[in-house]
Amino acid sequence: MRLTSSMEDYLEAVYILFQKQGDVRCVDVAEYLEVTKPSVSRAVKELTKAKYLRKDSSGILSLTSSGEQVAAAVYERHCFFMERLIAAGVDSKTAEADACRMEHGISPEAFEKLRRSIERQGEEVK
Repeated sequence: MRLTSSMEDYLEAVYILFQKQGDVRCVDVAEYLEVTKPSVSRAVKELTKAKYLRKDSSGILSLTSSGEQVAAAVYERHCFFMERLIAAGVDSKTAEADACRMEHGISPEAFEKLRRSIERQGEEVK
């Protein structure tokens, strides 16, 4: 299954929410992403089928190892772009929205080269 940017957003949301609060349920993801619960249920079903996500009998969501790899990479790109946009003077709300779009549109190779280029310029990359 090729992950869409929307599916990556769901994985990233589970990743972030787990770090913040531990247990993650569909309702948490719906609130975080400001989407409907049925949308989350459909995404969870697809991501579970593709083995990126697990849902236990009590409704707790967890990332599989492959799901965590994808989510961590998406989140890294998001933070990278958001930090640079804010440093360039973009307001945080716009930077958040733009970083969300940028994190999905860049290839892993281009992102890595961009990150290394900035590191060579002496800027710390988190």
